[in-house]
Amino acid sequence: MAEAENPTSLESLLAAKEIAIFCGSGGVGKTTTAAAAAAMAAVKLGGKVLVLTVDPAKRLANALGLQGFGNVETRVPTSAFKAAGQPHPRGELWAAMLDTKQSWDNLVRRHAPDPATVARILENPLYQNISGRFVQSHEYIAMERLYELHSEGNFDLIVVDTPPTRNALDFIEAPERMAEFFSSRFLRLLIVPYRSRVVNLASRPFYQVADRILGSQFLQDIAEFFILFQTMYAGFVERSQAVARLLRDKRTTFVVVTTLEAAPVHEAEFFIDVLTTKKFHLDALVLNKVLPSYFNDEVASTRAAVLVDRAPELAAKVAGVIGAEPAQIERVLTEVGESFSNFGVVAQREAAQRAALSKSPAVVAAVPYFETDIYDLEGLLRLAERFWT
Repeated sequence: MAEAENPTSLESLLAAKEIAIFCGSGGVGKTTTAAAAAAMAAVKLGGKVLVLTVDPAKRLANALGLQGFGNVETRVPTSAFKAAGQPHPRGELWAAMLDTKQSWDNLVRRHAPDPATVARILENPLYQNISGRFVQSHEYIAMERLYELHSEGNFDLIVVDTPPTRNALDFIEAPERMAEFFSSRFLRLLIVPYRSRVVNLASRPFYQVADRILGSQFLQDIAEFFILFQTMYAGFVERSQAVARLLRDKRTTFVVVTTLEAAPVHEAEFFIDVLTTKKFHLDALVLNKVLPSYFNDEVASTRAAVLVDRAPELAAKVAGVIGAEPAQIERVLTEVGESFSNFGVVAQREAAQRAALSKSPAVVAAVPYFETDIYDLEGLLRLAERFWT
């Protein structure tokens, strides 16, 4: 895709990138926004676009009109675009959802030194029980899967839907933490005696306590499991370094999604600071469920105040015309005026928060409230139209 030095919209930004990682706290519409951006990229930019969800929730399949999808990339059929009013998309939209267990099995096959070691690891009871649940397993394997998909070169753009913000930090830090774990002092204490069959004086107290708590057989099983895994250590470290380079590559961009409510804004500020400090490319901010700009209109606000002040007078004038009680009309006019004024207060606060958040990324897009939930491809494309250009 073409390079854009100073993107002015999400369209020009994604046209220049190969990976777009969408981050944000829970409940701000991050998954929906990521899917909408991927769908619109397929329609407008062409090529093959993949949306990869790392969030354990399975909301994406319903929105894309898929019966279900998993680790293997699944194409969204052209008929779905036709039903959504886009019969001739320029490109293709694909979707995949991380299958942690399957991805770990594939990783073992890739990094283990020989087929015998692969078989021993996959058959190990401890591996079968915890491969999907230990040491930030989900976050680490997500990075492995992203790197694998990008390296295969089958897609022009990969849009990643991450877990909520704090977990998304685990997502980008998992490769380094996994490498640290496999070289940690704790792991050495655990496996060296079983590797050498000699327990030295320094480690004997550790094993005496561990044997009493866990049982010697269980401890030995753990040691054997990690001894097998350490045969893949070099591959883990090498891949970790490659993933870290990819995340900071100019072909990768981060997009923060938030609403302008207090808690999500705080999370967004936190994540923007982290991304900036760690020197990732933060290029876009999507503000979701923003109140319409007319709530900040001074003339409209003045008229709303007048409506409240003159409600009795106006009610008396129109009561006979519309055949209603003046008291009822007065209540309606007062509620309308006060509601507009209250929304105006919220809109002013949103404007201030938006100005503060807009200082970091090059692209800032605002998305208004939608009257209905987004549950299909047509809704995703309708959403994307509001933040795309």
